[in-house]
Amino acid sequence: MKLLLSLQLPVIFLFINCSSAIQAQNLHRLPIKTVRDLHAFFQWDTKKTPIISGHRGGMVAGFPENSIATFENTLKHTPAFFEIDPRLTKDSVIVLLHDATLDRTTTGTGKLSDYTWTELKTLRLKDAAGNVTTSRIPTLDEAITWARGRTVLNLDHKDVPLATTAALIRKHKADAFVMLTVHSPAEAQFYLSTNPNLMFSTFVRNRQEWDAYEKAGIPAANMIAYIGPTVKPGNKELYTLLNARGIMCMISAASTYDKAKDAAERFSAYRSIVEDGASIIESDYPIDVAEALKSLPSASNK
Repeated sequence: MKLLLSLQLPVIFLFINCSSAIQAQNLHRLPIKTVRDLHAFFQWDTKKTPIISGHRGGMVAGFPENSIATFENTLKHTPAFFEIDPRLTKDSVIVLLHDATLDRTTTGTGKLSDYTWTELKTLRLKDAAGNVTTSRIPTLDEAITWARGRTVLNLDHKDVPLATTAALIRKHKADAFVMLTVHSPAEAQFYLSTNPNLMFSTFVRNRQEWDAYEKAGIPAANMIAYIGPTVKPGNKELYTLLNARGIMCMISAASTYDKAKDAAERFSAYRSIVEDGASIIESDYPIDVAEALKSLPSASNK
């Protein structure tokens, strides 16, 4: 029996390792290895297919937002990059959590900032329906380590100081696959003072906001532009203005079209975003967006 077990164990471990390797190989990966690749990936071009951004990674039953398990699940179905939410613990560890409180998305209660990282490790994340999963809150360090060679992380600005975020990107040498959501030209200027290669998702919802970024000297090559949550007539001016400078325009469906109960209605809305002229769609349902866009003419046929 001992001899049989000794012969079986290497086979079992080999099977487990092979299974893990196969799962990793099955993930869609963005073609980005260098800063130049990152900037080229986000440069607007009429021949490009729309890019999908998973808002907080995505929200699928059994998969909690802002978790590595969710990122991997999305990449099993479609190429995508991910908007995520770094926050600080009581002992200044940067973790991923959208809310300032734990109640909605974890098995904990109260303010995140009242807990140390050691205490948070005992909690488990909930999916969008409130079901407890096996996933725990990840650190930003863990997310960055996981993302290298797979995808791009777009860090929203919550309560982490800009200097702390810049230092972490520098520590990981992650400027080729970590970008930053900035809410003002001043934030972009600060980050550029630490690293001129950094890529931004900027709030440019009208001509005045664009003028402010241009006046501040933020390079167009370092930007994509979030232009709002809806298809509306005013978008046309922004598409013309920003695309001419090589800037891709993003509409986020998270607060609007993602809320529709009917899947057919959501799919129609996703297609209308691209037909309107947006080149990036951000959504709580990136897998559904990919499915909806399959029925659109391919970029090569444009």
